[in-house]
Amino acid sequence: MATVIKPEEMNEYREVLERLRDRLNGDVRQMADEALNNNAPDSSGSLSNLPLHMADIGTENFEQEFTLGLIENEQETLDLIHEALKRINAGSFGACEECGEAIARPRLRALPYTPYCIECARKRERGQ
Repeated sequence: MATVIKPEEMNEYREVLERLRDRLNGDVRQMADEALNNNAPDSSGSLSNLPLHMADIGTENFEQEFTLGLIENEQETLDLIHEALKRINAGSFGACEECGEAIARPRLRALPYTPYCIECARKRERGQ
């Protein structure tokens, strides 16, 4: 079974996760604003939202798709952070959800929202 994380250490992880959550929320909002306002009239005085060249349309579509992909990735990380905060509140933070063993401290410092120890994460990546 997992080793117990001390309360002061748990508070440190909570603070790290909350700061990361707040930063990612701001990033997602900003990217969403940019993606959604990409079609808004610009300050050049042009009343048309349509680019004048087909390449411009392609570039705008690519940029919007790219931004939406980034938003999706950031949202997945936010979901993992939310689950990690729930584990802190439940007292199960630091234990692998797959095998129940302790997640190594260096792994938690690098990915404080990870629900798996390195071995279980590797197995999951290999589809085992």
